[in-house]
Amino acid sequence: MAVSGFKRLFEGGRNIMRSYLMIVVLLLDIYCRCVIGYLSSPHVGQDPPYTAQQKPVMSSPVALTASSVLSEVNKENYTARCPSDGLCTKLPAECISCSYQHNCTYGQPTNYSCTTKPNIRCVNESGEHQQNFTLTVDCRFCWQLDSSQYRCSHSTSCMTVSCPRRRYNATCEVLEHVHCLGKRVFQKRLFCNWTGGYKWSTALALSITLGGFGADRFYLGQWREGLGKLFSFGGLGIWTLIDVLLIGVGYVGPADGSLYI
Repeated sequence: MAVSGFKRLFEGGRNIMRSYLMIVVLLLDIYCRCVIGYLSSPHVGQDPPYTAQQKPVMSSPVALTASSVLSEVNKENYTARCPSDGLCTKLPAECISCSYQHNCTYGQPTNYSCTTKPNIRCVNESGEHQQNFTLTVDCRFCWQLDSSQYRCSHSTSCMTVSCPRRRYNATCEVLEHVHCLGKRVFQKRLFCNWTGGYKWSTALALSITLGGFGADRFYLGQWREGLGKLFSFGGLGIWTLIDVLLIGVGYVGPADGSLYI
């Protein structure tokens, strides 16, 4: 009986050591992911590299002809998008040319002299046709606008769930009816915020109910971790409990790096 009791005690101690080892491995995995995410993520204040491009000089007759055709096509494109006989102050930015000055007070309304482009007709408040008019615009560069006033490209290749959060270089363009100073197409560094359609509630429910069989990890596309939980019975329950906490706080996300919906 003494030998049997000693054997049971030894097996119990071995199971406890195995559980502690599993916790240590999981904590090391979390720490390594944070360190790798920090080292691989670009600096928050780093601006994307800008490469100036020079337009080629075309002097041959064929090139001049192509340039003339392209100019006519561009003219037709903007004339089709510019309303005819509308208010001059309501015209889109591509329909007018303004002499913007940068010596103004930030955020304050400033008057600028503008001229309509060729083949564009507009009227003033009295209904009279005019080509030159004054436009009131807030003194603000395009990249300083509110995020609702421009559209940016989206990236589906960056990790949204990482420590720290990652950013990507986005190309943004100001909306047609918004007027601002500087370039209307600019670069901006945004947080990764795309989604692949995975639901946080579904992942949490699977982790609570079937987490011991790795169902939550399989659902998130993490099949290696899912197999590990399946064959270890959820790490004897410890791995399951940890995954419930990590999924609950949103640390463990889809394998493709997207956000929950």
